Amino acid sequence: MTSLNPQTTPRHQLRAEKARRNKQAALAAFIGKKAEIDERLARLQALSDDHFETHPDEVGWAMVGTLEHYASLLKRITDSAFGEGEYVG
Repeated sequence: MTSLNPQTTPRHQLRAEKARRNKQAALAAFIGKKAEIDERLARLQALSDDHFETHPDEVGWAMVGTLEHYASLLKRITDSAFGEGEYVG
């Protein structure tokens, strides 16, 4: 693609081109962040499927506290995503 010459191109075309490039950049950033979230969710699901790498004989209150912390962080995320809890509109 060739660049528009700011001295010979009408302003409305320059603004439209800038808006198009901005929209493309936002879409690329969105897709990148979605991929990052998907990867983290997959890792977390795998860890949960493996019982957070804890054997039943090893479970104690410290592990319960760790899972409570994880659950509270996830609740903040889901409350924000779904407009629940403190994020109710």
